[in-house]
Amino acid sequence: MSSLGAWHPEVVGGVALLAAGYVALARRVNPPPSTIARVAFAGALLAILVALNGPLHDLSEASLFSAHMVQHLLLTLVVPPLLLVGTPAPMLDTILARAVRFRAVGRLAHGLTRPVPALALYTVALVLWHLPRPFDAALRYHGLHVVEHLSFLTTATLAWWPVLARSAIVPPLHYGPQLLYLFAFGIPMTLVAAMVTAADEVLYPFYAKTSGLFDLTALADQRLGGLLMWVPAGLIPLAAFTAVFFRWAAAEGED
Repeated sequence: MSSLGAWHPEVVGGVALLAAGYVALARRVNPPPSTIARVAFAGALLAILVALNGPLHDLSEASLFSAHMVQHLLLTLVVPPLLLVGTPAPMLDTILARAVRFRAVGRLAHGLTRPVPALALYTVALVLWHLPRPFDAALRYHGLHVVEHLSFLTTATLAWWPVLARSAIVPPLHYGPQLLYLFAFGIPMTLVAAMVTAADEVLYPFYAKTSGLFDLTALADQRLGGLLMWVPAGLIPLAAFTAVFFRWAAAEGED
């Protein structure tokens, strides 16, 4: 493995298409995206490249469970919120307006972005893919691994929607319910992290055969991965909670 790791053309190509689509749409909407929105969207694309290419990707697929958990954190707690922050209302509603012209699509969009379905789907994806058999199967079969990553990105975006989406067509929650929602948001990943960290044996046979890197046993690597999930699962929703609280206070002050 080279110091730069392997780069996957399908990932680079997908990111390039997203960037091109964003630039094209940004030129058509009024007002155009702010500098903050542009930086956020660029940060999301960079996080995708870091997660799915290079040394982190190679370590996660060959050697370290903990590296794999960093990859999952990027795909669930970094990329989706940055994508939503980076897509302001004029852009998001331009995209949605075309989709919701089909009644079934409109109903599906409104249904899946409501708090309970969105958080439920996110929970199912997190729990399912961290069960030992699906987890190991995804590592052994590339196509299944792609499905896993896409399910993380999709369900995490739905889960962040009630807080971060800027859309009049499929709107987010009001500030008060957002705060209540964020209390629950970190629970699914916390439960998965607790299961992994507290295990007394190696849960994932794939990594039992690749232990020893950086003098980590497979069990120590697994516990490190669990802790790496546990801490951000609490801190990132807390940071979002704080931001929403101050935005609510500012809005009330203006009123």
